[in-house]
Amino acid sequence: MNKHKKYSWIVVALLWVVALLNYMDRQMLSTMKPAMQADIEALNSATNFGYLMAVFLWIYGFMSPVSGIVADRVNRKWLIVGSLFVWSAITFAMGYATTFNQLYWLRAGMGVSEALYIPAALSLIADYHDNKTRSLAIGIHMTGLYMGQALGGFGATIAASYSWQSAFTSFGLIGIVYSIVLILFLREKPKEMEKEISTLKNRILTNEDKKSLLKGSEKNKRESLFKGLTVLFSNISFWVILFYFAVPSLPGWGVKNWLPTLFAENLQIEMSLAGPLSTITIAASSFIGVLFGGILSDRWVQKNIRGRIYTSAIGLGLTIPALLLIGLGSSMLHMVGAVFFFGFGYGMFDANNMPILCQFISAKYRATAYGLMNMTGVFAGAFITNVLGKSTDAGSLGKDFALMSIVVVFALVLQLTVLKPKPVESEISS
Repeated sequence: MNKHKKYSWIVVALLWVVALLNYMDRQMLSTMKPAMQADIEALNSATNFGYLMAVFLWIYGFMSPVSGIVADRVNRKWLIVGSLFVWSAITFAMGYATTFNQLYWLRAGMGVSEALYIPAALSLIADYHDNKTRSLAIGIHMTGLYMGQALGGFGATIAASYSWQSAFTSFGLIGIVYSIVLILFLREKPKEMEKEISTLKNRILTNEDKKSLLKGSEKNKRESLFKGLTVLFSNISFWVILFYFAVPSLPGWGVKNWLPTLFAENLQIEMSLAGPLSTITIAASSFIGVLFGGILSDRWVQKNIRGRIYTSAIGLGLTIPALLLIGLGSSMLHMVGAVFFFGFGYGMFDANNMPILCQFISAKYRATAYGLMNMTGVFAGAFITNVLGKSTDAGSLGKDFALMSIVVVFALVLQLTVLKPKPVESEISS
């Protein structure tokens, strides 16, 4: 038992590095635009650069539910290894790109390969951890994403010191090497059908036993795709989870993409200062929030079955006044304080999405469910990024940031009203 508990945390540690590389590789491009413009003339067009960023989001969004379905049907270890290897190879190849079209198709390929990771990783972690440690484990994994987002900015530092090609090839090579580490140390956790087959290994099976087992396995594979989607979409709680996941994604992606601009405008400071100040504040506060939210949720759920939901609700609640201050604040203290509380609250929310999902969805369909959640979140991000771009041109960016707090209130009320988990999450069945 102790050996199993120890390895469950080794899984988190192994996947933490993958999460870091996942966000770092996707973020580097946005920070190296000035360095790349000299070599690839098409990037001097903001429209072309927008296409390059958007193709990743759209493909990543469309692929997320597909990747969840795949993760529920195949060995997740090899899916994670393959995903990491492919997007790292693509990152490496981007260092040799010489035209906009080459970058565009490589970026599209990255959207496919990176989308395969998150549902598989989170469902694997959720399977290795019970309700005593699940939120903390997920939260620690999420800190890898935040760290990768922050480190992505160092791509610009490498580009300035060496070349943008060196940044892509160096980080791509690191991911390729790390995929070998995963092959050696990461293990899949057997699912129920595999456990059943394993327990029968030492029995003397008749031909009828073997035929029955094989027939059941084949039937399960045929039915799992459509049955999984049917189970999910017939569950009102899953629709609520989809909504409350998508709504906070609006300010979440808005902060990622437009916070430096808002800092520069509201505080009337240079982007060279606004950029690091905003991103470091949001990354540090989110890092603290996921750890706090994970520990609080794991303890609270031992005493109250809705402990995870209440923890997530507290986090969402913190983002509401934070959004008002982010949008309307005009002093350094107001802005930095608001961003800190937004990041802290969003971190608490982030740490509990998969654990809450586990209280309503069978282990057989969790990757599919999270893939659908990821899609709604990414599409919400693509939508709000476009809206806030128009707001920036119209001079109303701060006002629209503040208005997003209204929809968060609605999501919070719906979450607290509708989501009522079953008494024992580990016994949820289809």
